Amino acid sequence: MTSLFPSIRFGGDYNPDQWPLDVQIDDVRLMQGAGVTTATVAVFAWAKLEPRPGEYDFAWLDEVLDRLHAGGIRVFLATATASPPAWLARLHPESLPVTEDGVRFGFGSRQQYSPSSPVYREHAMKLVRAMAERYGSHPALEAWHTNNEYGCHIARSYDDASVEAFRVWLEARYGTIEELNRVWGTAFWSQAYGSFDEIDAPRTAPSFRNPTQLLDFDRFSSNALLSLHRAEVEILREITPDVPITTNFMGFFRDVDYWAWAEHVDFVTDDAYPDPADPKAYIRLGASRDLMRSLGGGQPWLLMEQSTSAVNWRERNAPKPAGMNRLHSLQAVGRGSDGVLYFQWRQSKAGAEKFHAALVPHAGEHSRVHREVQALGAELAGLGDVLGTGVDARVGIVFDWASWWAVEQPATPGRIDYVETVLSWYAAFQRRGVTIDFVREGADLSAYSVVVAPAFHAASTAAADELARFADAGGHLVIGHQSIVLDENLHVHLGGYLGGEGSALQATLGARVEEFAPGQEGSTFALAGELAGRALDWQEFVVVDDAEVLARFDDGITAGEAAITRRATTGGGAAWYVATQPDDALADAIIARVLAESGTDADFDEPRFGLETVVRGGRRFVFNHTSETVTVTVGGRDVTLGAYGAESWRD
Repeated sequence: MTSLFPSIRFGGDYNPDQWPLDVQIDDVRLMQGAGVTTATVAVFAWAKLEPRPGEYDFAWLDEVLDRLHAGGIRVFLATATASPPAWLARLHPESLPVTEDGVRFGFGSRQQYSPSSPVYREHAMKLVRAMAERYGSHPALEAWHTNNEYGCHIARSYDDASVEAFRVWLEARYGTIEELNRVWGTAFWSQAYGSFDEIDAPRTAPSFRNPTQLLDFDRFSSNALLSLHRAEVEILREITPDVPITTNFMGFFRDVDYWAWAEHVDFVTDDAYPDPADPKAYIRLGASRDLMRSLGGGQPWLLMEQSTSAVNWRERNAPKPAGMNRLHSLQAVGRGSDGVLYFQWRQSKAGAEKFHAALVPHAGEHSRVHREVQALGAELAGLGDVLGTGVDARVGIVFDWASWWAVEQPATPGRIDYVETVLSWYAAFQRRGVTIDFVREGADLSAYSVVVAPAFHAASTAAADELARFADAGGHLVIGHQSIVLDENLHVHLGGYLGGEGSALQATLGARVEEFAPGQEGSTFALAGELAGRALDWQEFVVVDDAEVLARFDDGITAGEAAITRRATTGGGAAWYVATQPDDALADAIIARVLAESGTDADFDEPRFGLETVVRGGRRFVFNHTSETVTVTVGGRDVTLGAYGAESWRD
């Protein structure tokens, strides 16, 4: 395992076109003083680069790249396709996206294009080619950055071009209209189609729309955006075959299936903006770091964007208290990032993001934020020993975009927040200092001692069988509620959920689910038995065929029914089913037993809220996400951390 970079990368988005020349010249001095290695340039510069159709102005960008190169600063050069210029919207209004209600968006924000628009694609690819031909051999160029945050604002468009592209995608997927009708279950509500050209996008409708059509439109829309990225990649590979290419992901972003995307970038990157006012934000933040590493198959990734302090888009935009920017940055490095970049270098004077913090804030270089930036740049430069190294994990958590899309559809037993459900299990491991990988549906699980599948709602028979094989071969498997209910086409697994009658998974679990019993939002339930405790929001009627019952519901409609079951497997493993959402204390108790039985080491001897630890490349990192001073024993030593403190050392 190696890094694409010679050192830990540090810097951020640089928008010199917003500033006069004297400021641009001084930027290089400030970057050098802060230890900046990398600037991401031209992300939103299309209108400046191509002020009129086919008329390119590269002179200003030539000077910027030359100036950065002279200052020893490398460049991630964006293709600038994220925000089309006004002339494209005026000349080709058909390129603008359309909502499911039929409203066409206008110009004046960003990302105002339909992913399936042929005219957008034509002009965007011409720009990409011109950029590659102009700058492909520039000595400052370190990597290409296609577009920006694909799908952030427009993940789906319902314009005519998108509908036509959807039909083409469906015909390629199903082959015949008869097969589509079977998979979509169109016998229900007289929805049968006679040909593909009768199919529309799932627009606003009188009542519930076809569930599989909704799922397929989610799949198609993710793929439509991916096809844009791949078209840019094809041009860049043709002209600059040796220059790495990436695009920035957005953590747990619902609308784009990053498992499908990750194989089309040379290194995974992420944008992360936790709320400084949320004391639990570190949980999702740590999980997003692990997700990025997992998407890349364990390879180092890169934090492409974060904020030095406040953002501008929440109702209340809290600043980061002293130490938090450093804490978040080191957390990223500890969990596999080979760099820490930001949006943006200099805080804007005008525009929609003028109150978004930057490495150089409105107050200038003599400010709290910039002093922290300078100190962080120096500290990161001293962490070269982890560059290009991996992070080992013995626990895997299944994360599946199709299940996310499916379980949050309407017309289900009860809406579940998929990511929060996953994070509730992730947090239990995090509180014990146990590092996890995320795994996709059907992945090889043999590297893990423990695998958890929370709300794995829409799983193929093959994926369910793989989970069963893992436990039967000696692994320790935990299945959470609302899992293996539907197959990949959203057809119900009949004969008892959890894979259906006679399934390998039912046999491995020794249990099946007959009926769901969601409680009201915010409801709690008592569990009695060996694993007594409290559970939240959800109950199920579980039939136990060949498993021990570790807890039963003590109240609610399912009182007396099994809530937590466990079956030992012949391979020396165990298969658990948890028919509810355990609260933190109960989740901790479950995980403690699973870790002990599987022989999986935990770095904290008891759950520690607000703390985390991880080892990367032989260096131990310990983080305190609380505002209090804490002492913890980890890695054979006692460590005292101040508010938002972080320490690292070689194990």
